[in-house]
Amino acid sequence: MIQKDIRAQMTTALKERDDVRLRVLRGLMAAFTNELVALKRKPTEMLSDEEALAVIKRAAKQREDSIEQYTKGGRTDLADTEAEELTVLKEYLPEMMSQEAIEPIAKAKMDELGVSDKSGMGKLVGGIMAELKGKADGSDVKAVVEKLLS
Repeated sequence: MIQKDIRAQMTTALKERDDVRLRVLRGLMAAFTNELVALKRKPTEMLSDEEALAVIKRAAKQREDSIEQYTKGGRTDLADTEAEELTVLKEYLPEMMSQEAIEPIAKAKMDELGVSDKSGMGKLVGGIMAELKGKADGSDVKAVVEKLLS
């Protein structure tokens, strides 16, 4: 289970004095607890791997947004810190599909749903995301669909 692995790696990071990894893992453990509370479960319970991955993806997305904002604001020092944390988070995320790998699936889904113009774009993106469930980034799927429907 991801949550158990992260707890064990937190101990290792503490022993090795790996400050960045320790900070990220502690943050994830807190986020896991918050997620359990939000799901109206006991904080001592464990999240399923799927739920834990959703929390990790959310944390990675927050880091990406922060990097973008800090870079725009000229705060490269803060952007670098967020980038280090994002690198650690990406180790726990599954490899995302490339746009080239998404395209044949998108074409098949287009035929299946009978979508041929931009009016069905939301339906198509939703169908592809449901099929790929966590294997592809939403922005990549959207880009592929826009390319196919243009």
